[in-house]
Amino acid sequence: MAGEGTGSAVDTIARLEATIAARRDASPDESYVAGLRAAGLPAMAQKVGEEATESVIAALAGSKEDLTAESADLLFHLLVLLAERGIAFDAVLTELDRREGLSGLAEKASRKE
Repeated sequence: MAGEGTGSAVDTIARLEATIAARRDASPDESYVAGLRAAGLPAMAQKVGEEATESVIAALAGSKEDLTAESADLLFHLLVLLAERGIAFDAVLTELDRREGLSGLAEKASRKE
């Protein structure tokens, strides 16, 4: 399994969140994360959209390795965006836990329009 020997997926995400937090206030010349932050929230959100699109393209036309790499990029940029909005990934996991056992259709219908 991918990631074996490096701890759980939650550990990996926690380490990445810590790295993102540590690099947020660095010089944009020294840190990609700081550069994203300097570009502003709209640019950060756009980057998540770009990575999502690249993931879709990889899913449809790429290899498993391509999709894996693009998915990693997507998760990274999503974590940067969440951090900028002050949302820990644990909050996302809590929301997923809340939805567990719900029909996808019932969950979607329960959302506010």
